[in-house]
Amino acid sequence: MLGKRRGIPRAQWPRGSMTTRAIPAFMIRRLPFFYGWVVLACACCAGFARQGGAVATLSVFVSPMTHEFGWSRTAISGAVSLGGLLAAITSPKLGPILDRQGARLVLCLAVLGTSAAAMLLSFTTGLVWFYAMFCIARMNFAGPFDLGIYGAVNNWFVARRTFAISIASVAQMSGLVILPLIAQWAMVSGAMLAGGWRSGWLAVGAAVLVVGFIPNWLLMVRRPEDVGLVPDGRSTSAPNPSRPSAASIPEPSFSRAEALRTPAFWMLSLFTLFAYPVQAGVSLHQSPYLIECGLSPTMAATIVSFFSLLSGASSMAYGFWPRRWPIRYALALTGLLLAIGVAGLSMIANAWQAYLAAAIFGSGIGGLFTLLPIAWADYYGRRSYGAIRGIALTVQVLAQASGPLLSGLLRDATGTYDRSLQCFFALSCLSVFAALLGRKPASNDGQSPFRSA
Repeated sequence: MLGKRRGIPRAQWPRGSMTTRAIPAFMIRRLPFFYGWVVLACACCAGFARQGGAVATLSVFVSPMTHEFGWSRTAISGAVSLGGLLAAITSPKLGPILDRQGARLVLCLAVLGTSAAAMLLSFTTGLVWFYAMFCIARMNFAGPFDLGIYGAVNNWFVARRTFAISIASVAQMSGLVILPLIAQWAMVSGAMLAGGWRSGWLAVGAAVLVVGFIPNWLLMVRRPEDVGLVPDGRSTSAPNPSRPSAASIPEPSFSRAEALRTPAFWMLSLFTLFAYPVQAGVSLHQSPYLIECGLSPTMAATIVSFFSLLSGASSMAYGFWPRRWPIRYALALTGLLLAIGVAGLSMIANAWQAYLAAAIFGSGIGGLFTLLPIAWADYYGRRSYGAIRGIALTVQVLAQASGPLLSGLLRDATGTYDRSLQCFFALSCLSVFAALLGRKPASNDGQSPFRSA
């Protein structure tokens, strides 16, 4: 159906290429533009859909659901942690599948699972059902979506990787801006029809399905080499020195075993371990915390969306980070912004202070989401990105799982969020030092131009 691959034995065809492409290769090669931009658009749609399982989306449901069912903050936070644990178990096995089969199957199943889980959350009658459904959405968020989105973009872009990842991050932030507002609007409208928060979950599930599924099912392609292209475009020349082509940037090519033996792997993992509890712990509890500070639920929802908007804006800004500058400095900057943002949240006395703290914290989150996937790809290459990232993702999702649980436990034990914000401030400061120590490893073929980064 796809034609013979002239000069290449069948045994050497890229694994999974026939099952992960809906468009013939010759049509892709004849397009007047680089097909990587189509893949990036698909990843952006998946990034929007991913936010159905985000803690920021769940945040607007915390107050109405705990009020109706009498659940503690620890109980509802436990669903986030359990979903993260499931993702930690599945991600190392999913990574090699991504390397072989590509992102199409992974992302389509993640979209369908998240959409169905969100809609079924509208039928919640108890904690067990809530855990069963939200854990599915959260597992997809933390594992398949992360691997699929960044795996797809990193496969198609090398020289323009920073810019492409920033665009994908902006799309994810747009989901964080829009989905909480969709949920809040549906809850307010649904209250008139006795739907309330149940209408909110239905709206979130429908938005995830509409935006995320069809583009990825029809248009996603595994790698440019599968269709006779190269990363970043058709040409291997670099007429503009400030924008080198993929051919002018020799890529490292580490296996998973080789990556595990480098100090940089463990420093990036340590940075992840410190930063992601802050991201998830603050994101989930920011809406109820703002309400406890005296702001209205609607105002709290708008501040959550403003935080997401600034996350998207900073993601775009990080896309212009010069490729010759060590990315570890940018990671350290994100840790510093997280620390300042958390400190600002702990001192909120009015709405404008809340907006300012959300802006600073959101700027750090945008950098975290954008830069860390770039660091993993730049440090270890495309060949085994899924397998390497699958191991690292275990650390990330466990760290994300611990943040909301820690915040909920301290809130229930002390009656305020003060102690948890103090812990998150300390973790943010530690992440700065871990980032600075995460030097890029020398390429295993000795050709990396970023060896000292």
